[in-house]
Amino acid sequence: MMKTIEQESTQYIQEADQHYYLPVFKRYPITITHGKGFKVWDTEKRSYIDVLAGIAVNSVGHCHPKVVKAIKKQAEKLMHISNLLTSEPQVRLAQKLVELSGLDRAFFGNSGAEAVEGAFKLARKYAHKHGRGGTIISMEGCFHGRTLATAAAGTPKYQKGFEPIPEGFVQAAFNDIDSVKALVDDQTAAIIVEPVQWEGGIRTAQLEFLQALRELCDAQNIVLIFDEIQCGIARTGKMFAWQRFGVKPDIITLAKALGGGVPIGATMVIQKIADALALGDHGTTFGGNPLTCAAALATLEVIEEEKLEEKALHTGARLMEYACQKAAKEPAVAGVDGMGLMVGIALNRPARPVVEHMLSKGVLASAVGANTIRFVPPLNIEWKALKEAVDVVFESLKELPA
Repeated sequence: MMKTIEQESTQYIQEADQHYYLPVFKRYPITITHGKGFKVWDTEKRSYIDVLAGIAVNSVGHCHPKVVKAIKKQAEKLMHISNLLTSEPQVRLAQKLVELSGLDRAFFGNSGAEAVEGAFKLARKYAHKHGRGGTIISMEGCFHGRTLATAAAGTPKYQKGFEPIPEGFVQAAFNDIDSVKALVDDQTAAIIVEPVQWEGGIRTAQLEFLQALRELCDAQNIVLIFDEIQCGIARTGKMFAWQRFGVKPDIITLAKALGGGVPIGATMVIQKIADALALGDHGTTFGGNPLTCAAALATLEVIEEEKLEEKALHTGARLMEYACQKAAKEPAVAGVDGMGLMVGIALNRPARPVVEHMLSKGVLASAVGANTIRFVPPLNIEWKALKEAVDVVFESLKELPA
């Protein structure tokens, strides 16, 4: 029988991981045992300032008391019943998200990829009912998931070796409306865009580009989908990224931060597109069960009660300003981009070695693309800790060979 983490060394746990778990992750060389707020601890009792937050998931911090209490209370009462029955937490969460988002309907799944798959199905069903084809236009440099359909909409490197890739997906250049227009025809069902891209490095959509997409979709009766899986739920300084731009989509996909650490995805949709689906057209076994919905409701309540939208807006602006000031004096930095508490420091060298060095200095971050260090910390992180994390980036650049 495998011993507990407390009984075994970090080396043993990591060797067991390599032996038993499918080796598809390039893991960092630490094993985390627990977390609280914006900090985590490893098996060697070392603490880390966490600006990764489970990849933008732990938006209210690790083990927030209100979220933990909600999970415990719901787990003792009812965890799962299937979607053949109604539960109060699911209805309350759907109502809450509709009121916050300005869209009309919610559907819950277990992940971001499922939320995007649901969006594709909604868009295609609506398009077919209006005499259009089913082609989805996505943006170069995007990421929408790792299922076959979401990979087909995404970066080609995630498609290699998994052929045949589903058809009906084409890509336009990000922030280039002429590139999008060149692909639109009577087969186009939807355009999907991340208001803030993150897979190849943090890149923010231009307001004019999103406005032009909205105008194009309105003129052609094309569905506009915003993938807010990483940038949604207050991370940009508003509950939904579309509210920062003032450009309202027809469908929003959510996940990551929605459950405060519990896996849940959501597809939000306006009524006229929701009307395209009939009974049985879509479904899920686990999606939106009472336990995950209770956790999500508690997470949203924390965000509202602690005014984390405002904090993300102001702390994010402070982070951008400070990082840009430091970057101006560091030739290894190519640029800084982002919105709210979703910021990328782009280097002119590989980012992974820098991130690994940061671990030795007590900061947990991540590398995206080849050369960007991503900051997506808990929204309630203290400025002192966030400033220290930025300082560690620049200290690490000086300490490592170019």
